[in-house]
Amino acid sequence: MIGDSEFDRDSAVTRREPGVYDIELSAGWTIFGAVNGGFLLAVLGRALADALPHPDPFALSAHYLTASRPGPAVVRTEAVRTGRTLSTGQASLFQYDDEGNEVERIRVLASYGDLAALPDDVRTTAVPPAIPPLEQCFGADDAPEPVPGGSAIAGRLMLKLDPATLGWALGAPSGKGEMRGWFGLADGRDPDPFSLLLAVDALPPTAFEIGIQGWVPTVELTVHVRRRPAPGPLRVSITTRNLAGGFLEEDAEVWDSEDRLVAQSRQLARAGLGRADEPSGRVQRTD
Repeated sequence: MIGDSEFDRDSAVTRREPGVYDIELSAGWTIFGAVNGGFLLAVLGRALADALPHPDPFALSAHYLTASRPGPAVVRTEAVRTGRTLSTGQASLFQYDDEGNEVERIRVLASYGDLAALPDDVRTTAVPPAIPPLEQCFGADDAPEPVPGGSAIAGRLMLKLDPATLGWALGAPSGKGEMRGWFGLADGRDPDPFSLLLAVDALPPTAFEIGIQGWVPTVELTVHVRRRPAPGPLRVSITTRNLAGGFLEEDAEVWDSEDRLVAQSRQLARAGLGRADEPSGRVQRTD
């Protein structure tokens, strides 16, 4: 149930004064010590929903400046423009470094509206991804051994990957730059527009299936929320067509249980930032 979930509690912000919000970033949404980029986008998304007159994120563009760590953070928002059907705002998340200096971690520009007020007319050539039934897909619990270093976020997600995109886990990446799977929250919370912001950044990087190992940090992430998702698990499909100069794009589609395209995203990420202390092929996304 929405509102009675670890995701809701951990992504909730507390208004200190108009436009300023406090939050304690939980270690439960980290991968190798860094807070997941999709979860951070949901945090800023909630702050903007409080600061703007419209309830739902329509389009968000986030630039990741420095890695966010568990602990206290401040979100500052600003309304840029308010209209009848859309409002636009910006938000930044700040933390303090070891020397006590305030550091901006992520900056977002977003447009908000009311998804419930959108017309039902749909004209599209998009089709849902072909993913095997959930029981035929594989998650972290199916791995022969846990990922060294810890991936706390894995325990908070219901993530089952299409076996056709798991060659990297067996040391035989397909080279296709594709990742597909079923997504949900482990406590059974149904999806909403804010959990869609997490869903687009929750799967392993497509770089793994291209044969690139190591850290794949997000530089920029743009998300379009198209509809309120129906209850039930989501299907997420991510593709990369071009890796050049050490950067790659990831295009994501999120489909709900009623075969509706509910979110799309594109992100730019850096590839091949390996870490010597991590075993080959085992490093996850740490934006």
